[in-house]
Amino acid sequence: MIRFARSGRRIAILLGVVCAASAFAAGKTELPTHYDLNVRLTPQTRELAVQSTIDLKARGQLVMTLGAQFEVNSLTVDGKPGPAIAKTTDDVHRWTFDFGVAAATHRIQVDYRGLLERIPESDARGVLEGLPAMASERGSFLPSGSHWYPELDNRTFSYRVKLELPAGQRGLVPGNRIAEETSSDYRAEFAFDHPAEGIDLMAGPYAIEQRPVEANAAAVGLRTYFHPEIAELANGYLASSADYIKRYSASIGPYPYAEFSIVSSLLPTGFGMPTLTYLGIDVLRLPFIRATSLGHEVLHNWWGNGVFVDWQQGNWSEGLTTFMADYAFKEDQGESAARDLRVEWLRDFAALPAERDQPLRAFTSRTHDASQIVGYNKAAFLFFMLRDELGASAFQSGIREFFNANRFRHASWSDLQRAFETTGKASLDAFFQQWLNRTGAPTIKIEAASSTATDTGFHVAITLTQSAPAYRLRVPLMLSTDADSKTTVVELNTQRQTFVVDSASRVRTLSIDPDFRVFRRLSEAEIPQILRQVTLDPRSVTVLASEDSGVRAAARTLAERLMDNHVRLATDMQMPTNDDPVLVIGQADDVDRFLRQLNFPARPSSIDRRGTAQVWTAKLQTGKPLLVISARDAGSLEALQRPLPHYGRQSWLVFDGSKAIDRGIWPAKAQAWQFE
Repeated sequence: MIRFARSGRRIAILLGVVCAASAFAAGKTELPTHYDLNVRLTPQTRELAVQSTIDLKARGQLVMTLGAQFEVNSLTVDGKPGPAIAKTTDDVHRWTFDFGVAAATHRIQVDYRGLLERIPESDARGVLEGLPAMASERGSFLPSGSHWYPELDNRTFSYRVKLELPAGQRGLVPGNRIAEETSSDYRAEFAFDHPAEGIDLMAGPYAIEQRPVEANAAAVGLRTYFHPEIAELANGYLASSADYIKRYSASIGPYPYAEFSIVSSLLPTGFGMPTLTYLGIDVLRLPFIRATSLGHEVLHNWWGNGVFVDWQQGNWSEGLTTFMADYAFKEDQGESAARDLRVEWLRDFAALPAERDQPLRAFTSRTHDASQIVGYNKAAFLFFMLRDELGASAFQSGIREFFNANRFRHASWSDLQRAFETTGKASLDAFFQQWLNRTGAPTIKIEAASSTATDTGFHVAITLTQSAPAYRLRVPLMLSTDADSKTTVVELNTQRQTFVVDSASRVRTLSIDPDFRVFRRLSEAEIPQILRQVTLDPRSVTVLASEDSGVRAAARTLAERLMDNHVRLATDMQMPTNDDPVLVIGQADDVDRFLRQLNFPARPSSIDRRGTAQVWTAKLQTGKPLLVISARDAGSLEALQRPLPHYGRQSWLVFDGSKAIDRGIWPAKAQAWQFE
């Protein structure tokens, strides 16, 4: 299971996934600001000393904040002593400057020092709520949202950072490295000349490997900053990064920066920032990361960090990156793999309770699974349908047009629409309006179908309906005969329309969108049961099917890890009278007995009692989903606490300890009409 959250100025993720773009303030017409920071960090003692100079043009009142843990040695404004601290809370010092009514150039200088928190080396979900500035000899991370440098009213700014670390340490901030010295202590200087919203600093006992890559007639420096225990992974990551930079430079435009670095973290998280990605050591060890998540990370240097997101108008970056990375990698494997991912997205959307849905235009960042289903999956599906509508050539031209017109600028969905209208030479207003501004998705059904013999073959009349208000849809229809199958695309623009299709042979079966190319709400027959249908639903009721206290404690903890909402427990193992989704957890014998007593679907024979734990989904007589977790003992349930939340898209799994040794999805069936 992927978990994202906007934390300060970046998107955070837990194990197994890809991170996203740093955020930039949207569309501000503000006066220019530039930071020069001289930073001395001593990880062994967690001491930070900074001399900061801020040059800006300003007028009126301006508020500056700095972390409350820092002692300010001096503060000057235009060479004169600055104002006293206006207010200090538990988190920050605040100063208020009054620069008068006329815009003028000013210089603020702040010299300060303080002690940072110790960086944890554990799986802490608190990362989704933001991180403080942290340091240790094994690794240091100073997030942009932690007030480790003076901040001015959320202004964007350019910066130069001179970083000094003790011998044996290496560090960096996002930007181009313009100087580096490693003879004794480590000294480096970095520059970022674009409108940044924050500065993140990373340091550790890194081994650095590097290589150049030529992409689209531009030289890019690649680096890995890896902890010694994973240093052997460097060459593979450098090679994969080079391939991705070449790929996206060819399809979009030149890589926006001069460098790209992969930096290892003690935390089980990952962050994407301009010019680098910061990934947990355990994440980097996963064998699939180079083939999946790394490409997503690299691509964010175009989308989000090369063209900035206008957050006030919604976040298009995650959907476009998901489409051009995650989905494109499936297309590389073949149409079957790509179709499976489209089905997965539609299945996830079907599991999303209506009250947790939101218009795509309202999405800004991922905070839970529900927001990912809209902001990542639905958005990626939008781009897939847009490519179908425009054709691959015009779509790709639109991508290049969008990048060239908006490089290092804030861009919105409207800018994307304008670029695709330019290359597609047609209005896309109706397309973007319906997919961005509406919640939900259309439901498409076959109301009636008939086949009439003619002198040359058969006329097939097909009446389709869709939910109100109607969408404008391009719906593929597949007509299957004894000899072959033919697909035709019809324009469904009203709630009820009849289409006539000619066929040389008698049609046996008619299928609606059998390859799942339209974003829609699947019919019941098309939806294989998956874990998320229970874990996402706030109405789901959890039954602890065993009376043993140790098993019940482990089961309850597992439910709390698994459910996306507060756990609703059934009392005394009695089912509620309503028809809510149900989660049943317990020892195998107790689970089977409980299922028999309530006449619930039995354990599938294909799963039996293999391994130490079995997980499966089914459908109750009420039509509501059932999720069952059966385990050998309390220890087997405890072993599921970490891995199981990552498998929400599966229908069934078999575990041996914490390892999933088998898994799968119940088959999906396209909506079809059988002719007599």
